[in-house]
Amino acid sequence: MAYVLGIDCGTSGTKTVLFDETGKVMASSTIEYPMYQPKNGYAEQEPADWANAMIGTVKDVMAKSGVKKEDVKGIGISGQMHGLVMLDKDNNVLRRSIIWCDQRTEKEVEWMTANVGRDKLIQITANPALTGWTAAKILWVKNNEPEVYSKVAHILLPKDYLRFVLTHEYATEVSDASGMQLLDVPNRKWSDELLSAFEIDKNWLGKVYESCEVTGTLTKAMADELGLCEGTIVVGGAGDNAGAAIGTGVCEDGKAFTTIGTSGVVFAHTSKISIDPKGRVHTCCAAVPNSWHVMGVTQGAGLSLKWFRDNFCNPEKETAKYMGVDEYYLMDKQAETVPVGAERLLYLPYLMGERTPHLDPNARGVFFGLSAMHTKKHMLRAVMEGVSYSLRDCVEVFREMDINVSDMMACGGGGSSPLWRSMLADLYSCPVKTASSKEGPALGVALLASVGAGIYSSVPEACKAVVAVDKTQEPDPAKVPEYEKFYRLYTEIYPALKEQFRKLSTM
Repeated sequence: MAYVLGIDCGTSGTKTVLFDETGKVMASSTIEYPMYQPKNGYAEQEPADWANAMIGTVKDVMAKSGVKKEDVKGIGISGQMHGLVMLDKDNNVLRRSIIWCDQRTEKEVEWMTANVGRDKLIQITANPALTGWTAAKILWVKNNEPEVYSKVAHILLPKDYLRFVLTHEYATEVSDASGMQLLDVPNRKWSDELLSAFEIDKNWLGKVYESCEVTGTLTKAMADELGLCEGTIVVGGAGDNAGAAIGTGVCEDGKAFTTIGTSGVVFAHTSKISIDPKGRVHTCCAAVPNSWHVMGVTQGAGLSLKWFRDNFCNPEKETAKYMGVDEYYLMDKQAETVPVGAERLLYLPYLMGERTPHLDPNARGVFFGLSAMHTKKHMLRAVMEGVSYSLRDCVEVFREMDINVSDMMACGGGGSSPLWRSMLADLYSCPVKTASSKEGPALGVALLASVGAGIYSSVPEACKAVVAVDKTQEPDPAKVPEYEKFYRLYTEIYPALKEQFRKLSTM
């Protein structure tokens, strides 16, 4: 039997999972680490923490599994996107990594848009200039830390720093590089035009590979440290969402997934590049060669339900403890007793502003239609429906772009809720499924490693062999038109309040 390792470098911790070639989990291990916020809007992490967590978890899974090191055929790495790692000529890390959720780069984004042009940025990188993406962070260091910038010899993304630790290769792959705002996304290579405009040395950037290609092999020193064989291959891997797509089988046209975590993501595969000229959704290279994915993001998805739970559901928390169940299970049961439309109560889930489709940091949460007959359970149902409407907004943009969404997977914490899955099925008018494996990105990059190692001949073949469906929620023909009525009204509320949101932000 052949085995592959999937390493997922997240924001809260790094998780390593050892799989056999059928996708069975042999062992799993996670090590957490801190995030630093030296100022309001800043977010940083120590690359050494990621490296130590990777080394610790790989050693742990090898020890726990009892698998022989000779039988581990490949390694895939997934990771948080957009983070900036700067190395000097001796490969020393020059400063903490500025990570994906950092928002300090507003001036740099304005400069990028003014100097290159919004339309040109969308044409080349498939996205407008964004504060969280890597190019703006490089420019921030240039503008604010010239002594650091003067020593830069290499720029890597978080997971690609881990690749360097394993292989001593400076490399990246197309899905993660798409989130740097330096990649020519239609042509899957660095953009000389943008590197010139931003005065960034192309030699600082790693070689760009496809996600399932071999990028290097384990050094002797690292193999000895990890208890693996020198020369074990390390493939390109993927950014976290692109990795999750492979781990849920989203690797062909028509396939998509919805994640309801703190934020909500709707992610669709497409074999032909499609770019939204309005910049409402992100287009990136997919982890499948010669394919792309389109991703819509709603900021306050699971966050909305967590906010409601933390502020209004203490009785449910206490009851759940006594019953030995999750409080979200009890909240689901309450919301199920309320009909579609929550008795004419709608919720806009804009607690943290919004990205898709409105790109408005000033947008805020709204209960619309609140009356004296409404109770807590009506508000609870409205929150879940409002999040579902916001995710349908993402699908509507995909449809405008002629991207087929007919086969939807659900994952993340919200994806485990049968009620939420039924709302999504009714609003998308297509079946919503869950995968039998919950390993997501770690499984996805392990499958990429299995292709690189020759266990499978292609990414779709690996997905077909390994990814299985657990549950399927079909749309309810009686509820689809009911939801449609309320969704159409929902889409009218934000435009009516947009100017008032702006005024509120200045008060």
